[in-house]
Amino acid sequence: MPMDIHTPQQLGQAVRQTRKALQLTQAQLALAAGVGVRFVLELEAGKPTIRLEHTLRVLDALGLNLSLNGLPADE
Repeated sequence: MPMDIHTPQQLGQAVRQTRKALQLTQAQLALAAGVGVRFVLELEAGKPTIRLEHTLRVLDALGLNLSLNGLPADE
């Protein structure tokens, strides 16, 4: 089910909930995504200055994707 994310904290909460639902530890997720455990900790904590590239790796490792709504239609 799509979820609207408006803050870094909401993104972190969604990542944490999905990770726990998949029964992954932070270390396991970090390894699967090719990022450090500290990055996963900071992402889940809602740190506002995280790297987008690493965030996308984590989302992909969790089977999540980022989509943008409200963009102008192609003409």
